[in-house]
Amino acid sequence: MSSLLIKNGRILDPANKRDEIADLLIVDGRIAPQSAISNSQSAIETIDATGLIVAPGLIDLHVHFREPGQSAKETIASGARCAAASGFTSVVCMPNTNPAVDNASVVTWILEKAKAEACVNVFPTGALTKGIAGEELAPIGAMRKAGIVALTDDGHCIQSHEVMRRACEYAGMFGLTIMDHCQDYNLVGKGVMHEGRVSTELGLPGWPAVGEEIIVARNALLAELTRTPIHCQHLSAAGSVGILRRSRARGVPISGEVCPHHIALTDESIRGFDTNFKMNPPLRSQEHVEALIEGIADGTITILASDHAPHCGFEKEVEFDQAPFGILGLETELGLFLDILVHKRKAIDLSRLVELYTINPARLLGLDRGTLSVGAIADVTLINPGLEWTVDKEASASRSRNNPFHGWELRGRAVRTIVGGQTVWAL
Repeated sequence: MSSLLIKNGRILDPANKRDEIADLLIVDGRIAPQSAISNSQSAIETIDATGLIVAPGLIDLHVHFREPGQSAKETIASGARCAAASGFTSVVCMPNTNPAVDNASVVTWILEKAKAEACVNVFPTGALTKGIAGEELAPIGAMRKAGIVALTDDGHCIQSHEVMRRACEYAGMFGLTIMDHCQDYNLVGKGVMHEGRVSTELGLPGWPAVGEEIIVARNALLAELTRTPIHCQHLSAAGSVGILRRSRARGVPISGEVCPHHIALTDESIRGFDTNFKMNPPLRSQEHVEALIEGIADGTITILASDHAPHCGFEKEVEFDQAPFGILGLETELGLFLDILVHKRKAIDLSRLVELYTINPARLLGLDRGTLSVGAIADVTLINPGLEWTVDKEASASRSRNNPFHGWELRGRAVRTIVGGQTVWAL
């Protein structure tokens, strides 16, 4: 029997509305009642968490670990180390790999690889359509049986409303949530940055906000029609927040997430043509940033995520319009959200931040994580909310370095990551 006692920490467990200074006991990888201490026949390892937040293990609902097929950018093992070094005990991986995760055999390969090499929980998603081509539905039932936790064509967006409707109907049959990258190709065209004054001045093709908003509206209508939950990924536009707010108010099963770069940066960052600031959807103007923060504060946005998207250095060392979209995100997201949302803007408190990273994503996808209830799997994150630190991209556990936040000074970060009762990373 193995035992771990975390003493004197501020336990924040939004699933149980718990916020108190107390001890947390872990026995054989699960949360145990305090009474078990007196019954223990073995030595108990102790961690002093004075001044720290003791939270359920954080969950990142949106990461790209690139395996199979793109291991020069990231692997399941290196991505998992990034997650652990950021306080994340569970990650949900996107299926736009090579080959795509559009059949049961690739799902099985990922799960076996993760079991052998990952230090955190890796939950795979399956593609909605074969080859993520948006035309023919993938074998949803077989992938569900193999172990996927959601469906998405992330990196791409199904343009046919008919195909998306059928996808919703089939997903609903298997109890799966659809996660959608919201982008209308006809409206976006060859856009590489936010359409506005800055794009005009720089002479770069614009990616209009309405290109996202129109798909969010489509998804709201289809979620209402089919009653299948649709989760809108990496929202960036003010109009998207408004659509979500009105739809959720009338009970539509639709939700959304925000990534840290979309509130930490604006399109002004692109004036230097640094491709590390190129992402999809793009950085937008300050009015969109304000709308996203308001949506987080009022409960319209229910999940925070990174969209961790590693790329090799040579891929980013090209002209701005030729570079791939995407940035690293796992190792900076918690610090950025703590610094911006909790400390500087005071838009939310620590308990709400933990909720957005734990029980909300767990409930959306039906994961048996996100709580410190007695009997729950002992995934735990210890957070020092006031710790000041400087982002150093060269210290990253990732195989890539496409991080636009190098040199930023942040306040707040995870200091220990515990998975199944075992410490997998500590500062």
